[in-house]
Amino acid sequence: MRTVRIVPLVVATALFMENTDSTVLATSLPAIAADMGEDPIALKLALTSYLVSLAIFIPISGWAADRYGARTVFRWALAVFMAGSLACAASNSLGWFVAARFLQGMGGAMMVPVGRLVLLRSVPKGELVQALATLTIPALVGPVIGPPLGGFITTALHWRWIFFINLPIGLAGILLATRYFQDVKEEERPPLDLLGFVLSGAGLASLMLGLASSGRHLLPEAVSWACTGAGVVLCGLYLAHSRRVEHPVIRLDLLRYPTFRAAVLGGSLFRIGTGAIPFLLPLMLQLGFGLDPLHSGLITFAAAAGALFMKTIAARILRAFGFRAVMTLNAVVATGLLAVNGLFTAGTPHALIVAVLLVGGCFRSLQFTAVNAIAYADVDPRDMSAATSLASVAQQLSLSIGVAFGAFVLQSASEWHGRTEIRAEDFGPAFLAVAILSGLSALSFRRLAPEAGAEVSGHRIVRAKPTADAA
Repeated sequence: MRTVRIVPLVVATALFMENTDSTVLATSLPAIAADMGEDPIALKLALTSYLVSLAIFIPISGWAADRYGARTVFRWALAVFMAGSLACAASNSLGWFVAARFLQGMGGAMMVPVGRLVLLRSVPKGELVQALATLTIPALVGPVIGPPLGGFITTALHWRWIFFINLPIGLAGILLATRYFQDVKEEERPPLDLLGFVLSGAGLASLMLGLASSGRHLLPEAVSWACTGAGVVLCGLYLAHSRRVEHPVIRLDLLRYPTFRAAVLGGSLFRIGTGAIPFLLPLMLQLGFGLDPLHSGLITFAAAAGALFMKTIAARILRAFGFRAVMTLNAVVATGLLAVNGLFTAGTPHALIVAVLLVGGCFRSLQFTAVNAIAYADVDPRDMSAATSLASVAQQLSLSIGVAFGAFVLQSASEWHGRTEIRAEDFGPAFLAVAILSGLSALSFRRLAPEAGAEVSGHRIVRAKPTADAA
């Protein structure tokens, strides 16, 4: 019982640091861009480089934990993340800043998936929803305080100070892991698929770099298209390679589990919209509506506050209605509220914006709790490490695509009107586009069986008894 209570809190330290860092950074992007003399849209590379780094290194997180021990890998990951934070604070150019964020991603790729793997191996399935909620409640404090904290630091001090927040949090995580984590290693572990790691890593990195740099930022247009094409080819080569080896680094065969497949495919579509929010919303409030970083952060924190509230009742909702009903309906409602963000104008009362963001945060939080829990409902314990890696890769890729897609639509809307600068009216099409794409996830969730994940949610299907005539 002590493990069920303590382990989620230790892992939450890493999530708190990662989420605080990303939300603080999102609020400060316009100020960082101005200081570096860059177009704010170019800073999408800073968000994308972090997510690309996660996508490259997450696949070997489970193997590293089995090989070197969960506690050892977790502590080193925290140290690498802190080193990346210091490099971000010292950045003076876009290229340096992007590279520093990539280093941060190397640490994030290990610390969160390894921590989640320890949790999945420690908690019975019947307590998994509550344990995941316990894990994410402290972690959601980061997004709650991140936007206003980032706005305050950027306005009153300097944006470089936002990265020093990670140092005391990371040190606390290292101390807690030393005290409470078991340094578990697998006695039997497959060899590392080195060729698969190179192919998948290079393919994902090239693909996302090409998508993120499209336009007039960092790379010439021809180079961006070449990176995208190379990424597609390398990912195709990995797919062919994965069918020939016994232990591929990314095990796509795990999609044979219906619940896992729905969580990965449907969850990825849903996260595209979520991935675009931290990029689009602060830009709209600051560039479109003219708010300073502090007031922007005080508004955007409402979404995280709503998510924090939902975590306290998500388990009861899933127990009452089951995964399929909740995930299908909730996907439609949550993405509808996402599209509403595009209707905001500079004259919209801030109280109304906060209310919409608060309610939207509640519904998105419920969806993430359901997706994260049902993903492992039917996975064999022997496949848990590989399943965690695959789900984490899909999650980070979808977030990265959300940033790239949202920026692409935003830039296209501006160019459609013959302008080079972003205006408030350009954000409506961007929010609508990412919402439509995310809403398609409902089709994947609708295909689940009514009793899917019942062992995890505790939901019981009441079937009608046959009548005498039917008998």
